[in-house]
Amino acid sequence: MKMGKKYTAGLALIEKSKLYETSEAIDLVCKTATAKFDETIELHVRLGVDSRHADQQVRGAIVLPHGTGKTVRTLVFAKGDRAKEAEAAGADFVGAEDMVAKITTENWFDFDVVIATPDMMGVIGRLGKVLGPKGLMPNPKAGTVTMDVARAVKEAKAGKIEYRLDKTNIIHCPIGKASFGAEKLTENFNALVGAIIKAKPAAAKGQYIKSCVIASTMGPGIKINYAKLG
Repeated sequence: MKMGKKYTAGLALIEKSKLYETSEAIDLVCKTATAKFDETIELHVRLGVDSRHADQQVRGAIVLPHGTGKTVRTLVFAKGDRAKEAEAAGADFVGAEDMVAKITTENWFDFDVVIATPDMMGVIGRLGKVLGPKGLMPNPKAGTVTMDVARAVKEAKAGKIEYRLDKTNIIHCPIGKASFGAEKLTENFNALVGAIIKAKPAAAKGQYIKSCVIASTMGPGIKINYAKLG
């Protein structure tokens, strides 16, 4: 695969085998984000757990101190007063069975976060096969199944992200945009890593954080000295 000039230039700034300190890695990732658009900075953390076992799952949500830099479109499944509260809080779309029909018949997915009141989960259950693979299914652990829909909408808009293991025991999460600068990205990084460490399952044995890599959308990965993360 042929690498672009900018990617190659970014790669030249990085020592492939080196484990960088967090501050140095974040400075570097900002320097390698040279695309014409504002690149997203992502964190990839491999954990020493086995996601096949229910007691070793790592999943949760956190509001990043400086958000993600992304405009988040929220869809809320609620009725009555809760629907009104969601609208007042700034939800982009609010509905019930009508939204289920729109998604199933029109293949409509113009939203980034789905929030629901507990009584609506029976209705949403029909969407499991389409929302699940996209990571959009509401979940109590992520705070997206709640009676306090107004708070959930505000948190989503403020930059709340969900972290969860994939099948290879890696968590992939955005921590902001390159334009944030090193200071804000560091604060977001520390908040997310702190949440992941706090979520360590009791059943996890041995080394918890196996590797930690940071990268911009179009840039190369930079390895972080994970031994100092906890």
